[in-house]
Amino acid sequence: MSRAPLFAFCLMAFAPFSFGQELATPGVADGAVQSTGDASLPLGGIAAIVNDRPISYSDVVERAQLLLLGLGGQPTQEQIQQITGRALEQLIDEKLQIEEAAEFEVEIESAEIQAEIEGIARQSGLERDVFINQLLAAGINPVSLEEQLRAEIAWRRIMRGLYGTRIRISSNQIDEELEQLRRAASETQYNISEIFLYAQDLAQIEQARQAADSIVSQLQQGAPFELAAQRFSSAPTAATGGSMGWVSLEDMEPEVAEAVRALPGPGLTPPILVADGVYIVSVEGKREPEEADTVVSLVRLASETGDAEGLRTAARTLDSCDAAEALAAENAAFSAVKLETLSVSQLSEEAATRINATAPNTATDVFEMATKPTVMVVCDKLASGGGVPSREQIENRLYGQQLSLIAQRALRDLKREATIIRREL
Repeated sequence: MSRAPLFAFCLMAFAPFSFGQELATPGVADGAVQSTGDASLPLGGIAAIVNDRPISYSDVVERAQLLLLGLGGQPTQEQIQQITGRALEQLIDEKLQIEEAAEFEVEIESAEIQAEIEGIARQSGLERDVFINQLLAAGINPVSLEEQLRAEIAWRRIMRGLYGTRIRISSNQIDEELEQLRRAASETQYNISEIFLYAQDLAQIEQARQAADSIVSQLQQGAPFELAAQRFSSAPTAATGGSMGWVSLEDMEPEVAEAVRALPGPGLTPPILVADGVYIVSVEGKREPEEADTVVSLVRLASETGDAEGLRTAARTLDSCDAAEALAAENAAFSAVKLETLSVSQLSEEAATRINATAPNTATDVFEMATKPTVMVVCDKLASGGGVPSREQIENRLYGQQLSLIAQRALRDLKREATIIRREL
């Protein structure tokens, strides 16, 4: 899977924010919890210590500035407070990810990081040097971006190395996903995007709700939803800007479905509280069930010798499209062509009739095509009113979702086991 960028900067509209010279409040920690006891620290002091590794207040302020880039408008002091909290959590996560990289002796080459930065610059429509200069002009040290990318690349590599080969997407899982698409095709669907702020307990849910209020305020002022999702969402969809595509109400959590149903049209829901966090949902469109069509994947198997009876006999022995392709590979008397995601309504009436009457993993009766006796072996059928992903696309999506969830759980486990001394910002 390709990694969607974490940044799509709109640097021209950004002016550095004033975060104040002092930040103070009691300490809170994951794992071993301790309090620093000091009521106030200067901006250059220590905001948190993660397994003996410090995070300074200036680190937090710089990361907060990075998060605020491109969101538009001038944030309130309350919003800045909430964004700095998010910035601190990101920095804590990165300290733990870098420790794991050292534990597994994962080394990230400078060239990999620079390639990531060049990719970010390109997606912002900038040359690399221009992009770096604009970071500097915004008061952001490019080294901090490099360290963030180093942690991200290392963590991704560790997760793929530890768990990537263990994830198996079965045919049954793909079939279930296809069946869900079949059901959705006969229901009202909504084109939605999500931001999910994860919370472990009631106290964190309240913090997440306050953060969601701030994000909604920024979105209402014109901040791009996609960018906010990339920056703040804990959901697997964050990498794609929060997009969930077209889904039915049954595909959503009950609280989310209720909020979406209550919207009179496209728009933004208020923050939605659920058991483990807070959702913000953008509804971009609604469509009623369309006239059902059938989309199929096929293997066209033809007799190169013109032997219709021999083809009919061979077709009766086939139990899959793979078997049809294997037959053609082993026997020069037959040829096979794979045809994926064809709409039956676009086929000839004769072909559509034959295919509609044929079950998956079986072959149609013999008919003439381009003067050759031919059968169509049906691989998959899917009733749908819109575009249909292939089985490979569904497999890749399910794989990415599972790996993302595993990575989130692994990071939460690291935080529970770590000694983290911090000050709330």
